[in-house]
Amino acid sequence: MSQASFTTPLIGRDPEFTRLSRVLERAQEGEARAVLIAGDAGVGKTRVLDEVAGKASAAGMTVLTGHCVDLGDVGLPYLPFTEVLGVLAGDGRSAEVLGAHPVVGRLLGGGTDAVSDRLRLFEGIAGLLADLSEIAPVLLVLEDLHWADQSSRDLLRFLLSRGILQRTAAGAPARRLAVLASYRADDLHRRHPLRPLLAELVRLPAVERLELRPLADAEVARLVRAVQERPLPDGTVRRIVERAEGNAFYAEELVAATDTEAGGVPSGLADVLLIRFEQLSDTAQQVLRTAAVAGRRVEHELLRGAVGIPEEELESALREAVGRQLLVPGDGDTYAFRHALAREAVYADLLPGERARLHGTFARLLAGRGRPDETAAERAHHYRESHDLAEALAASLEAAGHARGLGAPAEELRHLETALDLWSSVERSARPSGEGQDRVTLTLRASAAAAHAGESHRAVSLTRSALAGVGRDTDTELAARVRYTLAGNLLDVDSLTAAYAYSSEALALIPAEPPSRTWVWAAATHVLAARQVGENETALRVAREALRVAEQLRATDARADLLISLAALEGGGRRTPQGRERLREARELARRSGNAPVEMRALFNLAVGCFESGELQECLPWLAEGLERARRAGLLSSPYPLEMRYLQQLVLYTLGRWDECLSAAASDAEVLPAAGGYTAGPALYVALARGDFRAAEQARALLQGPFDWMGTLVAGIALTDAAALRGEAEAAVERMRSTVAALTDDAGTPPDATVRLAALALSAVADRVAELRLAGDEAGARGWSDTATELVERARATAARGANGTSQGPEGMAWLARAEAEWTRAVAGPDAPAWAKAVAAFDYGDDYERARCRLRHAEALLAAGDREAAAGEARAARETAARLGATPLLERVDALIRRGRLGGSTADRSSPLTAREQDVLRLLALGRSNRQIGEELYISGKTASVHVSNILAKLGAASRTEAVAIAYREGLISREETVG
Repeated sequence: MSQASFTTPLIGRDPEFTRLSRVLERAQEGEARAVLIAGDAGVGKTRVLDEVAGKASAAGMTVLTGHCVDLGDVGLPYLPFTEVLGVLAGDGRSAEVLGAHPVVGRLLGGGTDAVSDRLRLFEGIAGLLADLSEIAPVLLVLEDLHWADQSSRDLLRFLLSRGILQRTAAGAPARRLAVLASYRADDLHRRHPLRPLLAELVRLPAVERLELRPLADAEVARLVRAVQERPLPDGTVRRIVERAEGNAFYAEELVAATDTEAGGVPSGLADVLLIRFEQLSDTAQQVLRTAAVAGRRVEHELLRGAVGIPEEELESALREAVGRQLLVPGDGDTYAFRHALAREAVYADLLPGERARLHGTFARLLAGRGRPDETAAERAHHYRESHDLAEALAASLEAAGHARGLGAPAEELRHLETALDLWSSVERSARPSGEGQDRVTLTLRASAAAAHAGESHRAVSLTRSALAGVGRDTDTELAARVRYTLAGNLLDVDSLTAAYAYSSEALALIPAEPPSRTWVWAAATHVLAARQVGENETALRVAREALRVAEQLRATDARADLLISLAALEGGGRRTPQGRERLREARELARRSGNAPVEMRALFNLAVGCFESGELQECLPWLAEGLERARRAGLLSSPYPLEMRYLQQLVLYTLGRWDECLSAAASDAEVLPAAGGYTAGPALYVALARGDFRAAEQARALLQGPFDWMGTLVAGIALTDAAALRGEAEAAVERMRSTVAALTDDAGTPPDATVRLAALALSAVADRVAELRLAGDEAGARGWSDTATELVERARATAARGANGTSQGPEGMAWLARAEAEWTRAVAGPDAPAWAKAVAAFDYGDDYERARCRLRHAEALLAAGDREAAAGEARAARETAARLGATPLLERVDALIRRGRLGGSTADRSSPLTAREQDVLRLLALGRSNRQIGEELYISGKTASVHVSNILAKLGAASRTEAVAIAYREGLISREETVG
């Protein structure tokens, strides 16, 4: 794409230009990089980007530029990328590459079937850029990210996190590509949707942030003198520098304003912009006013139609505006305002009636062109601003349909909400008619879009709004559908009692006779809600009756849904062969009916049944099938796929396939950025196990905002474990208690994870008790023993209850075994049989937890005098810790091997002390008594005393303190070794 040309030199940006030039050089050498360029409006972001783009173009790079546009609350999905693709489509040299990625061409209207698969679209664009970079190095410039629609933000996340910056196998360079993306830092308020994306992207190794700060006064003065051909008085320069406050654009506009006959400097930038604008001829002013209504960029043909003047006059006016640098020509026969602030000032100066008239003109022109779906969002914007609310409503609904087809649920939701806002302002006769074209049904549709976009709380709010719109004249079946939809949405946000109340109302609204699909689905939802609040008998009774009616109606999908519920309610549940057979039958029925959500529910339950049975490997194929089904249906953000993603990562984590777990988490976060705990959980567990305590801060972030069950669970596990690893017993216990309280349901039933949380907190308590006993504080140790008993009793009660009143599966029972062993350690000291039981319990497949238990088992065996068995357990724990990269565990195992003399090492020949005496000396430096030394080294206090005497004699020291001082002086021990 061609770049705007500037006659003045780039001033005051040498460090930034050098840094960006280096990024270009690295891209040309095969190292893909991205830079996020921040700066206030007018600070010079576009100027710097144009200079860099000019250098890139001169160096033979392919320069692609996309602009984000402010359309208010109406989003135009993938706009900057569509602009880039449009340029490529018009360039015959790119035809072959573009043709190799047909899914990308559909954004340009090249296919009749919509792009409903976001992941495939994202991968297609990444592949297109990769192919282009093989022909020539590519510079992709994205301007004004603060106006980017959510789909564009999601696509950028994908490209930078996974699509184009990643290295290939064997660490080979990724792509000959650089990405420069700018945004207004002063536009990013606290809740701006771009903020979390920026925070995420700057953590990537191939992404850096560059902030364009205001220019220094001396640099502004140089700029002022450079942009003005005739000399300016020093006083004028000083005043401009003061007013510009380091902003290059302000400075240039203030300089331009000095050409006015009045010669005064206006008090505000808007005045400056308008004074410069008013220097144009009347025709040029008319053209700019019209262009301002179109937006930052406008096509020549569209502008000509809106202005309505002869071609010669239009060209003359445009030449004048370009000469004054208010407009700059772009590719594709377009013109753009040189700066967004200029367009905003001209737009704000329009009279209200003039503004509305021009918006209406653009809406009608767009309506008269082809590709109506692609212009729907723009037409909706223009119709609304022109106060043609009926047309705005119709266009918003069209835009919603288009966004849905593109796989952009967030934009679909925004357009539907716009339509709902307009609904009451449009006469009944002017509203869209036909089935489903009523406010209640439209609101239900918006709630579905919210659910698909992962906005569960918004889905609840919208469904409540639909319920408020249900009146006496509302069809009974629709009223029931609203209620059971609300119940289902409330289940997704864990508002269980309210969900049960609404599902009860829905079921009561529709009689069981004559049989109807609405009653069956109301019953199916009621079964789910009843089970969640502990009303299992009600759930079982309603499920059996509804299954009979579903079979009678041949409602295959409803029958499948009810079979899934019955698989959990009857017999031993989904862990049993009978339960899984019923689930497989449900999956086949749902598949035949084409009901993707029910099919995914069946697959999820099949996977969970395997997990609960300890059959981890068997769990993964079901999850892969379920996620593939969700991908094909465009439902990756809906509840069951989110659950499946978490479970998939959890299985990989449990099996010790940690790198795969991290890769899956990163991939999931790119496609589903708002999924929170569902995509972050197991990755946080891996980070903690590998010693990265930044994971604790990430876990705390999951607790921000509205209550989220999964986020609370993940944060609770991560923060409890982090506190235990740091030796913070109080924090571990408090986090365990608060998490269980938050996750306890409305019926008072604590979560199954209580067992795991209690075991983690117990490990911290047992460590604290051991420290207190070592220090001789028996009273303090007894106090913590009481806490340990409380925690283990919670674990016992939860493990015995389990799902549907049965005991928990292998995972839960393993955590209970660990909790029992930790409790015994806290109240009585290390117990080898208890830890042997815990090691065996985790043998179902949890490598890391088995290794942690083996460390404790080795300690207990060593304390009991079984050194050989202790060495075997320590070696096994060390091998696992080393393989997983679990550094904290590895360090603890190595410390035990050293203290317990389990590794067969010999003494340092340069030291007069034996290896055991070296160990004793280190503990002496820490101020330990003979008894404490004996306990830590698993020897008697008397033996420790003998070692101390030998150390004093060998070092010629009269006291323990003197011996430590000599040891430091002679380098026998270091300060690092004796930090307590």
